[in-house]
Amino acid sequence: MTRDIIDINDFTILVETACSQEVIKDSCRFDEPVIAVAFYGSGNVDLEMSYPTGNRKLKYTKGLALSFYADEQVDCIHTVSKDHPLECIVIATATRNLQNLPNQEGELFSELLQNLVHPKDHYVEGPHFYMTPEMHQIVDSLFNIKYEGKTKMMFFRSQVTALLSHFFGQLALNHTQEMKSVDKNRLEMAKDILSKNLDNPPSLTELSKKLGLNTTKLKKEFKEVFGLPVFKYLQNERLTTAHTLISTKKTTVQEAAWHVGYDSLSSFSNAFAKKFGYRPSQIK
Repeated sequence: MTRDIIDINDFTILVETACSQEVIKDSCRFDEPVIAVAFYGSGNVDLEMSYPTGNRKLKYTKGLALSFYADEQVDCIHTVSKDHPLECIVIATATRNLQNLPNQEGELFSELLQNLVHPKDHYVEGPHFYMTPEMHQIVDSLFNIKYEGKTKMMFFRSQVTALLSHFFGQLALNHTQEMKSVDKNRLEMAKDILSKNLDNPPSLTELSKKLGLNTTKLKKEFKEVFGLPVFKYLQNERLTTAHTLISTKKTTVQEAAWHVGYDSLSSFSNAFAKKFGYRPSQIK
């Protein structure tokens, strides 16, 4: 088992490697509360985070990028064997250093790792994902540095910076995609609300409040996702519903107009003719 500890600015970098012909467990603790990101290379060890209030076990670590908060009472335990060697790089910073990190790194931690910046337990797991090919390449290069002395340290610093940059970049991308997914759900809700209230639809402001989106964002993203402005979609739904009601003989033209929210029969007839090319009275 080898564990190299390298300090770069306010970050502590642990480069851990181990292999064994028999099953062994290696355990370590941090000296103070830290926020850290662990990157696992080609080995595939089991990982257990053991702490007074619980434990977390991970069986498949190969290629994993894992962020976490841990205080002094957390045991980080790797199970190493012949078929499962350890290759792990941990980039950690003490929580007291967050405000002093250079190049807006502290802001990135606060924005993208909020639950780690404000932990509620001895161990808190943050976002994790399997590394991109670029990140894999960097991790492999760090375990196979051919340089020596000052050149080796220069290369190491640059690669660690690149690795952390890729991690936060991917995290921001994932975060954006999650937000888009949430917003898409809200936009689907907007469609549902409009469809169920054709005769008395909410105003754009009322709809925005119901969904928790500002009006500008609602208008812009609704059109991007569904290809129509909000009230153009509403008009289409009204006229399509009216067409169905009239063609299936369920209502008269006047009743259909009222059902979908038109008070003026002439306005309804003109809008209907513009959409379908003939007036509702011509439906047989």
